[in-house]
Amino acid sequence: MSHACHDHDHCSSSPAADSPRYRRVLWAALLINAAMAVIEVASGWRAGSLSLWADAVDFIGDAANYGASLAVLSAGLLWRARLAWLKGVTMAVFGLGVLAHAAWSAWAGTAPEAATMGIVGALALAANVGVALMLYAFREGDANMRAVWLCSRNDALGNVAVVAAAGGVALTGQAWPDLLVAVAMAGLALHSSRDVLRRARQELREAAPAHAH
Repeated sequence: MSHACHDHDHCSSSPAADSPRYRRVLWAALLINAAMAVIEVASGWRAGSLSLWADAVDFIGDAANYGASLAVLSAGLLWRARLAWLKGVTMAVFGLGVLAHAAWSAWAGTAPEAATMGIVGALALAANVGVALMLYAFREGDANMRAVWLCSRNDALGNVAVVAAAGGVALTGQAWPDLLVAVAMAGLALHSSRDVLRRARQELREAAPAHAH
């Protein structure tokens, strides 16, 4: 539930959520994330970087989330809260999956290619900062809008870490900086998942009585 709703008995919708401006921002975010997903999948494969792979999966998930958000902008609070809950679960699954892959890579992996990591990480950072800035004005909306904002913020923070990991790999010639960043990205996803799920559960409780009538 957004801070703006604390002083109201009913907050069934967020006016900003259905605004033309928010729709345009979501479309731009969807296209940017889809393009970066393709780039990072190819680059992560070439560089052998788990953090790039993790970021690519995140880009794919975010593109799908933006598309889903566009589909329910005009829906009632109940459906938007359900979508936010699904996003929270998806973020948790992503985090746990990256942790599992990192454990496997720590046992069997080799050092990734630092140059590709750095270049692609910097490109992804620029893309995500742009998306985060576009979404900043909508960060205090309902749980669904909150989830969209957190995804963009997490991506920008994750890309800073990927660039740092590329420097660490270049300096050490080892894989552990890449693995540490992947684990940190997983932890951020799990933390954000908890926030989104908490807000979504609250909104589901609020929407249920109105839906029953």
